[in-house]
Amino acid sequence: MESTKTITTNRQVFHEYFVLESYEAGISLSGTEIKSIRAGGVNLKDAWCSIDNGELIIKQMHISPYEKGNIFNKPPTRNRKLLMHKREIMRLLGVSQQQGVALVPLSLYFKGSLVKVQLGVCKGKKLYDKRADAAKKAANRDIERAIKEQNR
Repeated sequence: MESTKTITTNRQVFHEYFVLESYEAGISLSGTEIKSIRAGGVNLKDAWCSIDNGELIIKQMHISPYEKGNIFNKPPTRNRKLLMHKREIMRLLGVSQQQGVALVPLSLYFKGSLVKVQLGVCKGKKLYDKRADAAKKAANRDIERAIKEQNR
């Protein structure tokens, strides 16, 4: 069994969207980008995915330029190809063409020595959904606090 080590997660996605399904995809990166990721210089906050000409592309993922990379550094927010089987990409294409559904990266992690992306098929939340989630989270927090106090 290969070990997995989380690099970063896109926590904003869980606030803004309902995650319907998740998939694992490889990502095509250059050497200096890998070194920068190992140093923690990656941000998924504004990242999203699209399918162009049968290829799955991640856009607006920011990988900071590697400090010692000189001429080998790539632009920080360039489009990067995600690696999945063709039938999985075609299935995602069908799902993503539905109204209100988006492909969003949820997290980036190492699986062995490879960098993988957890990709989510997401549907946008309405304001009342966000309020309900916040209220539920606050209620759970209060319950946990009360239980902790009772156990003392």
